[in-house]
Amino acid sequence: MSVDLVVVGVGYVGLPLAAAASAAGQSVIGYDISPTVRDRLAAGFSHVPDVTPAQLRGMLATGFTATTDPSVITTADTVVICVPTGLGPDGRPDLSAVRAAAATVSDHLRPGTLVVLESTSFPGTTDEVVRPILERHGLVAGEDFPLAYSPERIDPGNRRHGIRNTPKVVSGHTPLCAKHCAAFYGRFVETVVVAKGTREAEMAKLLENTYRYVNIALVNEMAVFCDQLGLDVWDVLHCAATKPFGFAPFTPGAGVGGHCIPIDPRYLLDKARREGARLTVVEAAREVDRTMPGYLVDRVARLLAGDGKTVAGAGVLLLGVTYKADVPDTRESAALRVAAGLAALGARIAYHDPVAGEVPQLGPPVPDLDAALRESDATVLLVPHRDYDLGHLARRARLLLDVTGRVPGGEVQRL
Repeated sequence: MSVDLVVVGVGYVGLPLAAAASAAGQSVIGYDISPTVRDRLAAGFSHVPDVTPAQLRGMLATGFTATTDPSVITTADTVVICVPTGLGPDGRPDLSAVRAAAATVSDHLRPGTLVVLESTSFPGTTDEVVRPILERHGLVAGEDFPLAYSPERIDPGNRRHGIRNTPKVVSGHTPLCAKHCAAFYGRFVETVVVAKGTREAEMAKLLENTYRYVNIALVNEMAVFCDQLGLDVWDVLHCAATKPFGFAPFTPGAGVGGHCIPIDPRYLLDKARREGARLTVVEAAREVDRTMPGYLVDRVARLLAGDGKTVAGAGVLLLGVTYKADVPDTRESAALRVAAGLAALGARIAYHDPVAGEVPQLGPPVPDLDAALRESDATVLLVPHRDYDLGHLARRARLLLDVTGRVPGGEVQRL
């Protein structure tokens, strides 16, 4: 029997894709190397916030299954690779998961199956890294099977834009491959945009996230400068954002986090280095992001000094340690860098986060938020989860540094 789609890697990207395809009536199997992921999905437990338990139960009821058996790939009309791309110990791009997934697909690939890579990587990955692996058993991309690239555009926690109503960029090893890819996604995505080639589509994804990276760095640098000038950066941003053209608002914070924004520019910089080019604006943004947690540590030290205390021995409570609001993901979270910087100066670090649970790098969270607010010498709001009563935090904390610009009240210290 054949199946419409096999998703390789059923995580933050793969499971929402499986859910969207399943909701559109496609038969879907999720392949993952993790038995834990397989077992939890089979039991109806979603490990991805953008797929609710109710959605997962609906998928299971209509035939969705998760497996660690790669032989299911032989039954697929389409295989989409959604494995993570990160950085190695040397800080360079790590494509080991992509290579391993491509090898697994190659071992079970049958003629006519559309293979799509969604994992983010540098231009040339589809044709120069994935294609040779897929062809190692004799099948030829563009002749025996269609090969395509379509960058994922998952925004965890975004309630307005999901897979269906976010335009989908597609591309192919050949124009015909691109047509196969467009036809596949057109079954459950409202708008499909065909790129000139796989390299253009790969670069588009890096540009999207590097755009955010650079602009976040810009407003972070403005926040530091406004602090030096004694200006309210939040009022500056509010005023600038009233312009109906030529300005896109971004907000400052502790630094970028998550799996995409801190990582993707590194892929771009590494590609530029190998091509003998320099991306000076991106390099400057990376330097700003690197220094932002240290700036916040300095702000906490200055605020404590104004209260007659030193960082060494002070109790500092961090509120919100995930990389963005209402998402239980601490990957590359700037809050962890802030915590490490304060701890290095001798502060006693405590934290609370209503969605993250226990964070291994920080130990157990505080059991009683109100007690922690009363007892801590300084409290730093890093992420404005919707479960926080911001006015309550301002009233209960001894000294509150609001990095988010959300807390009301004139006595609150802001970024």
